Amino acid sequence: MTLTHNVYFDGGVQSLAYERDGATSSVGVMAAGEYHFGTGAPERMTVVHGELTVRLPGSTDWVAYPAGTSFEVPGDSGFDLQVADATSYLCEYL
Repeated sequence: MTLTHNVYFDGGVQSLAYERDGATSSVGVMAAGEYHFGTGAPERMTVVHGELTVRLPGSTDWVAYPAGTSFEVPGDSGFDLQVADATSYLCEYL
């Protein structure tokens, strides 16, 4: 198993990516702020602690996802996030 430390947005988002049983995932923390992520592959984001407010591709609506909830993002797209307080997440690449 290989762990990869990823740092985005001047350290505002940090994660550890790993592969297990042929599937790639990352776990991380986002500091308060606004972010845009592009996707290559489809993703499922699960909020572990805190809350993410998300605008999915093709939508103008912002939807809040508290701890214990998840959302999916299509591949070759992107999504916007608003983070009020530090939030941890699990990202599974589908």
